[in-house]
Amino acid sequence: MLKKSILFSLLALLLTGLQAQQKQVIDQVAAVVGKNVILQSDIENQYIQYRLQRGISGSAEAIRCQILEDLLFQKLMLNQAEVDSITVTDEQVKQEMERRLRYFINELGSQEKLEAYYNKSIAEIKNELRRLVKDQMLVQEVQNGIMMEVEVTPSEIRAFYRAIPEDSIPMINTEYEIAQIVKNPPISIDEKLAVKQRLYDLRQRILKGERFSTLAVLYSEDPGSARKGGELGFYGRGELYPEFEAVAFNLKDGEISEIVETEAGFHIIQMIARRGEYVNVRHILLVAKVSVESLEKARVELDSIATEIRKGEITFEQAVEKYSEASNKSKDGLLLNPYTGSTLFEADDLDPQVSFVIDKLKVGEISDPVPMKTEEGKDAYRILMLKKKTIPH
Repeated sequence: MLKKSILFSLLALLLTGLQAQQKQVIDQVAAVVGKNVILQSDIENQYIQYRLQRGISGSAEAIRCQILEDLLFQKLMLNQAEVDSITVTDEQVKQEMERRLRYFINELGSQEKLEAYYNKSIAEIKNELRRLVKDQMLVQEVQNGIMMEVEVTPSEIRAFYRAIPEDSIPMINTEYEIAQIVKNPPISIDEKLAVKQRLYDLRQRILKGERFSTLAVLYSEDPGSARKGGELGFYGRGELYPEFEAVAFNLKDGEISEIVETEAGFHIIQMIARRGEYVNVRHILLVAKVSVESLEKARVELDSIATEIRKGEITFEQAVEKYSEASNKSKDGLLLNPYTGSTLFEADDLDPQVSFVIDKLKVGEISDPVPMKTEEGKDAYRILMLKKKTIPH
């Protein structure tokens, strides 16, 4: 599980940025690459996080040197990207950021758990993750450009491997390729109406004199902002849910919105302050839940689909196209490895629940319906197929 430990450590480094600014040990320039500066505090903050991770060992000096080397490489690549006028679009950054967020949400179980884990709202997490993703994408573009210019002949490859002692050649672990068919149970109209009524009642209490912040602490289901009275902090356009943003930017100071629906749930919003093109608002979020009956219906539907596939009445790929409600439907339902971007997973890369199911399957077999969390953190069901399994080599 070391890969996941390190990955979450790197996300934690990003998302503790505001805290790091308050707790900097030293604020001196350690290195300069072009226009990019590496502070001693950057190294210290990463050093602290690395040492907190189980399984990461080594002397303090060696770890700090490795951190500095990694930061220098990144800044060098960013500087080269600027020299070569290499850019990535906002849409590319957004798509990659959303993909990573979906993975982290699936790892922790829900959006609410992700927010609670980092004590930040999803909007705050997105704002800080966006910068890291953009830098990493620029670095990757520079590296890709370099690699495209490298030509290696087959004889050079053979000579390289012959020069490596046999006991030093790394073992390639077992890898899996997995596909899924997902059924997302709909949230009933009655459940949505019940949640909206609760939110309407809270709004009426605020209009009658109760404090918005107090009710946010008591009732909001956004753990990242609830403990702060629902306050999100200052955000610019394009950094919040579109539906949320459309309302928030049109509020007057102190004004309370009507109910707003986003993919996260239902909100009421209060304007705190406006600073140029940025607004600071607080909100109360209530989330409609999928009913037990809807979940069971989805499970039964998938069970019938699995029976069709096993009888040969339909192929798995055809069933994906016809029935699946997952975002990867267009790729034959194949799961994408967030660490590598490929469709192959090592055992440590797999979600434990997926690993438990796949471990019992032979190549070409499908599972019974199993519960899951969708990319938005909602409850759903899926069936899994083991498409490929490579032996260690």
